[in-house]
Amino acid sequence: MDTSGKEKEALQLLAEADKKVCGSHGFFSGLFGGGSSRVEEACDIYARAANMFKMAKNWSAAINCLLRSIEIYTDMGRFTIAAKHHITIAEIYETELVDIEKAIAHYEQAADYYKGEESNSSANKCLLKVATYAAQLEQYQKAIEIYEQVGTSAMDSPLLKYSAKEYFFKAALCHFCIDMLNAKLAVQKYEEMFPAFSDSRECKLVKKLLDAHEEQNIDSYTESVKEYDSISRLDQWLTTMLLRIKKTIQGEEEDLR
Repeated sequence: MDTSGKEKEALQLLAEADKKVCGSHGFFSGLFGGGSSRVEEACDIYARAANMFKMAKNWSAAINCLLRSIEIYTDMGRFTIAAKHHITIAEIYETELVDIEKAIAHYEQAADYYKGEESNSSANKCLLKVATYAAQLEQYQKAIEIYEQVGTSAMDSPLLKYSAKEYFFKAALCHFCIDMLNAKLAVQKYEEMFPAFSDSRECKLVKKLLDAHEEQNIDSYTESVKEYDSISRLDQWLTTMLLRIKKTIQGEEEDLR
């Protein structure tokens, strides 16, 4: 792909968008109206420029275009579109620039805007991304608060009830990474809040792991994880958390599986 051609096209679009923004503040547009439509056009052009910069792999320029667009949309009270742009920026930080702290910040901002517009399911999707990364960065308390919040709202919804056990499971593992007693108390709390959690394989696994940890029994811990994994494959996040917990059992040096 000719990245220099894409970059050139992006720069032309950027100049065009800047010109429209400057023109929208001019004397005649103020006198005859039409300023806001020029600004909206500018936002569309900034987004197109951002896409061109992405094709050219100029990530920081793409982010700057999206930030300009966000600034205008928030001034206009168009928070849903601003949230979508924050997600695009978060994804660039997540996959291309691998700056997880910045990805978290943009997902959080998107979640705030969605909440303000009462788009709770969109807000929760962003928050779950935040929780995933916060736990990986060992910011367990932050992850726990999100998983508990999303789990609590899910258990009250007939459509989302099934996913509540997954969020409480993840919250319990984050608690476990902090302290075993924390995890024990958390599991009891989740069972009281959401009785269906008690019968889930996830809850049964956490209880087995708590027992193994209490007995400092690595073999029992590993066996319980293998048994769970044979039915529900562990993803990378769960594997990481379970390994961290396993390493708190005395003398642990081996792999999880």
